[in-house]
Amino acid sequence: MVNLEWYRTFKSVYKNGNFSLAAKELFISQPAVSQQIVMLEAHVGYKLFNRKSKGVEPTEYAKLLNNLIIDALDRLENVENGFRSKAFNANRLLSVGISKHLMTSIGSALVSKFDFIDFSFNTDDNLFDLVNSKKLDFAIVKKKIDTFDTIQKKVGSIKQIIVGSPRIDLSLFQKEIENKDYAAIENWLNEQKWFTHDAGIPHIKLFWLHVFAKKRPSIIANYIIPSEYEMLEILSKNNGIAITWDVNANSFIESKKLQLIWNSDGMPSTDVFLLSSKNSNLNSFFQDIENELNKVLS
Repeated sequence: MVNLEWYRTFKSVYKNGNFSLAAKELFISQPAVSQQIVMLEAHVGYKLFNRKSKGVEPTEYAKLLNNLIIDALDRLENVENGFRSKAFNANRLLSVGISKHLMTSIGSALVSKFDFIDFSFNTDDNLFDLVNSKKLDFAIVKKKIDTFDTIQKKVGSIKQIIVGSPRIDLSLFQKEIENKDYAAIENWLNEQKWFTHDAGIPHIKLFWLHVFAKKRPSIIANYIIPSEYEMLEILSKNNGIAITWDVNANSFIESKKLQLIWNSDGMPSTDVFLLSSKNSNLNSFFQDIENELNKVLS
């Protein structure tokens, strides 16, 4: 029975015209190359190479054999390389950067799709720098950044909303919203216990700027819990309100652990982007990650 390794060795010797170079290319010893050529010659019944002072020269039958097998051998090696590539991709460790506040709702969606992911938390600007310097494969960011060396695609949008404990009575607050009495709305919000994940309350300031056209809200943060998802978990078991991304609050609202206090029309949505370096080896991963994020953010 013919051994395909004989033909692979034959192809390398034919191309390099040298047993030593073929051995290096195939990562085997020179005696092994010689032995495989001898065995192939015995199998086909013809001498394939004539030795010269510097290497070997193919015989006429070797030239004929090469013409007969080269296309089939190339196709076989392409198939083999394709399987190896798929196996490599299936086991490749991907590095993904994301805000720690979006990890549970967005980042966790990738865990069910890929077997190996190294997550890291950082700000949008730092995540871009890490992708741009190829220290991260991907980043999920809330900021549009285009450069020559990176690709970026919108995968959805999120919005800041106000949520609160299920026990809070919203009857008066809802009337104030219907009447668009923003002074009364703000007074009601100021009277609540506030949970936040940042002592500087930047997200609350941004909400007040868009909705009330004020740079400085009058609220006082009662509890500062530095992870947004953990903040919502604790809020669901206590009394108070918080501003959070809707994608983080959805599961709490659906399970009635929290209630939607206000989804203001004055608060704009924020686009979410998938960022990667321009690396063809990552193209298939980019598409898979994009599809998973689209499901979460649709």
